[in-house]
Parts: sequence; structure tokens; C-alpha cells
Amino acid sequence: MIVLDRLKLELANKEYMTDNEYIVFLKENNLDEITTYDKTTMQKQLLLTVLDILEVVSNDVDIMRKVETEFTTTSDAYKYLEKRIAQIKDRIASLPIEEEEYSPFSLMYTRK
Repeated sequence: MIVLDRLKLELANKEYMTDNEYIVFLKENNLDEITTYDKTTMQKQLLLTVLDILEVVSNDVDIMRKVETEFTTTSDAYKYLEKRIAQIKDRIASLPIEEEEYSPFSLMYTRK
């Protein structure tokens, strides 16, 4: 499965935006839309992309009206998106930290 298809799957195949707009978000998070998705190396970037997209949707009334069709009001849609954003942030926080990332603990054992 390619990265763009995996992104759409993570968004429950909701068409919040066009594929070209999704590709811009993927590139901003250092992902190539036609590359085969690898969960071990790309999950965090993909979730950050989903987070960016959902935040744009929750801040744009016009896009929110599209989402509103499955909810009774825009307020319900906004509450759902806020809950979904919080869930994604929790998933990102629960991912293991990559070894090359900065760790304040490692600084305790350096001299300079």
C-alpha cells in the first residue's frame, strides 16, 4: 500500500481535501506519496500528517460543513474532530522514541 492510500485509510476515506492537498501535507512531513508505506519508519510522520489535516478541517468552516453531513450540527462535527485530534496526539506520544532523536538523559553523561 502506498503512503497516500494509507493516509486516506487513516482518515477513514473521508474526502476532506483533494489528493493534491493531501500530497502537500505528506511532503511537509517528509513523506513521498507513492512510496510503499512502512509502519516502522513512517508511522509517526503519517500520524503528524493526519493531525495537520484534521486541525485544518476543524479550523475551516467550509470544510466543516462537508463533515457536518454525518453529524446533526457543526458543533457536533467540531467535537468529534477535537476528540479525534486528541486520540491521534495520544497515539503519537505512545510511539517509541527513535534512537537518533534528542534525549536529555544522554546529556548527563557527556563532558562538554
